[in-house]
Amino acid sequence: MFRLAKYLKHYKIQSIFGPLFKLIEACFELAVPLIMADIIDTGIKNEDSSYILWRGGILVLLGILGLVCSLTAQYFAAKASVGFGTELRTALFKHINTLSYAEIDKLGSHTLVTRMTSDINQAQTGVNMVLRLFLRSPFIVLGSVIMAFTISVKLTLIFIIISPALAFVIYKIMSSTIPRYKKVQKTLDRTNLITSENLVGTRVIRAFSRQKDEQQEFEKNAEELKKMQIAAGKISAIMNPATYVIVNLAIAAILWFGGKSVNIGGITQGEVIALLNYMNQILLALLAVALLVTNITKMYACAGRINEVFDVQPSVSDEGNTTVSEIPDSPKVEFRDVSFAYSGSGEHVLENISFTADKGMTVGIIGGTGSGKTSVINLIPRFYDTSSGSVLVDGTDVKKYPFTQLRTKIGIVPQKAVLFKGTVRENMRWRDRNATDEQIMKALETAQADGFVKQKQGVLDFEILQQGKNLSGGQRQRLTIARALVGDPEILILDDSASALDLATDAALRKAIAEQTTDMTVFIVSQRISSIKNADRIVVLEDGRVAGIGTHKELFGSCDVYREICLSQLSEKEVAEHA
Repeated sequence: MFRLAKYLKHYKIQSIFGPLFKLIEACFELAVPLIMADIIDTGIKNEDSSYILWRGGILVLLGILGLVCSLTAQYFAAKASVGFGTELRTALFKHINTLSYAEIDKLGSHTLVTRMTSDINQAQTGVNMVLRLFLRSPFIVLGSVIMAFTISVKLTLIFIIISPALAFVIYKIMSSTIPRYKKVQKTLDRTNLITSENLVGTRVIRAFSRQKDEQQEFEKNAEELKKMQIAAGKISAIMNPATYVIVNLAIAAILWFGGKSVNIGGITQGEVIALLNYMNQILLALLAVALLVTNITKMYACAGRINEVFDVQPSVSDEGNTTVSEIPDSPKVEFRDVSFAYSGSGEHVLENISFTADKGMTVGIIGGTGSGKTSVINLIPRFYDTSSGSVLVDGTDVKKYPFTQLRTKIGIVPQKAVLFKGTVRENMRWRDRNATDEQIMKALETAQADGFVKQKQGVLDFEILQQGKNLSGGQRQRLTIARALVGDPEILILDDSASALDLATDAALRKAIAEQTTDMTVFIVSQRISSIKNADRIVVLEDGRVAGIGTHKELFGSCDVYREICLSQLSEKEVAEHA
């Protein structure tokens, strides 16, 4: 938790004044038993009503001042804790955005959501509790013991004897609950994962009538989460009765020995009442400590999970990289003996990949499922780093580029069409914030998306729902292609981005890209022969290796893998025509 304390640096004043006002309130509270003793021993004993009213007025004033201090402390503590939560959440989100695909794959999005929300909320609550109670409760306990010493040294020994017992109870409960709360948060990760999978895959679940199975799985996980929370709650619940028993035994001892001392004239009745009040103050302070310990336990468990994310450093970084210049006469993209393996995997998904793509060239990448097509193109914008070998853009290794410079050159259309809630115009300006409506319409026209966009109410102001739920699959794909074209990228990557398009639209799209983007280097990843057959160069992959490179005609005659793919999609006559 101490590592996260730096997110309070902009709230130092609030972090100081919150506990300070709580201490002032505690000082007022510690004075109350002495005044009560004075009222009993002087006012009531002498039947002096004016004295009683005078002292009673002081008690009311102390109560009002204590309330003001308490509210002020709460204000400062709330402001500091909310600010802490905001800065921590912002920093964690920023850190997550520095992680590469490899780290995101390893951590999992569901656990990141839990840590961004539930864990940080718990840490924020813990900070609020600490600022209000961490100093006040020990101060009340220590102050009550000291004030009791001024009344009776012998009876105060009772206070001192119970302290180790209370400390032992608190220590045992904290040491038992911390690991349990960590397990609770991990199980909550699993809950979020199941929920996320069900929301994303709701159509598939219904298509296979698996609602009951998913409900049972969720109920099983929820039941496990409930049992863990109850187990942790039961241990935490021991805190109150355990402290009550110890403190009440101490109160009984004070009454017993205090009564005897009154009989022999050692102390007054008012002082006995004062000692009981101080013991009750200790009890209330310890109850606050019990609540504080429970929240600190949760806070530490959550802080550890948050720090685990901060401890994950990006394996792909552009730190220290400066703007690079294009090397004349170099290929636009070059793969030099590239091998690649995903993090945690012992096997390479790509081995010894070498090819070049010149400026203005269209490169088709084809192969069977799992052959490494997407892995190849993910290395160009440096979503992952190569295990060995080099990927060069304009003659320079991509590892030497600042991310902004490298990715500004590239327009990417991923396999899954992802759109964001907002207007068409807002979605189209992701590559170029300053793109004009004319540039956007041109990109939409090239992507064969202008037709249906013009039919939408508001055209570019048409509101797209989250993940493009109000559009068809083909419409979403065309919009993501248009988004990649806005700003005229030097390299365009189409990763199986026409899978939801009919053949006629796919053909029109490729023709429009070829006609309007003559200087653009285009990578088309596809399993359709029709999508890549006219490419200037085709790279055929099999099990992560290059099975052949060439034109459609060359590969059909020399590459068995390519010929097999062709014949699985086209007749002999169609192949002869295309060749």
